[in-house]
Amino acid sequence: MINEILEDAQDRMDKSIVALEAAFARIRTGRAHPSFLDTVDVDYYGSVTPLKQMANINVEEGRTLVIAPWDRTTIPLIEKAILKSDLGVTPNSGGESVRITMPPLTEENRRDLAKAARNEAENARIAVRNIRRDANSDIKDFLKEKEISEDDARRAEDQVQKLTDLKVKSVDALLEKKEKELMEF
Repeated sequence: MINEILEDAQDRMDKSIVALEAAFARIRTGRAHPSFLDTVDVDYYGSVTPLKQMANINVEEGRTLVIAPWDRTTIPLIEKAILKSDLGVTPNSGGESVRITMPPLTEENRRDLAKAARNEAENARIAVRNIRRDANSDIKDFLKEKEISEDDARRAEDQVQKLTDLKVKSVDALLEKKEKELMEF
């Protein structure tokens, strides 16, 4: 039962790390990356469809994204969805594809994006700590019901703390990497 609690905690903490990576992917750097458009949904004949399911998205020349839809008639819909998505970029259509040139980041933009990255990292740390709290609570419940001994409970709480420390270090490493990316020119 302790192993189940630890496995569940590790699984949930891993999901928090994956969510942080996804959040960092949405925070743009000076370079273009296809994941920048992951949040764009297109109203495609009455149903909302993620852009990545409607087109190939490639990087061209480091700062340009090229969106090649499988159905050319959707180009105006894709442009409209990108403008509506609040990403701060303007699409340009070239007949068979849509191009998005990423504007260079100013120093102020970089600081704002780094602040947003730190905020996302702090949210991930909070999520990891909440998972630790839940796991420790489950361990204490087993202890109250006399299903485990105090020594087992203490060992399990130590394991949960070690797991928490490891995941917080992962969050910090991801944040450091993202801040480094953002501050590059």
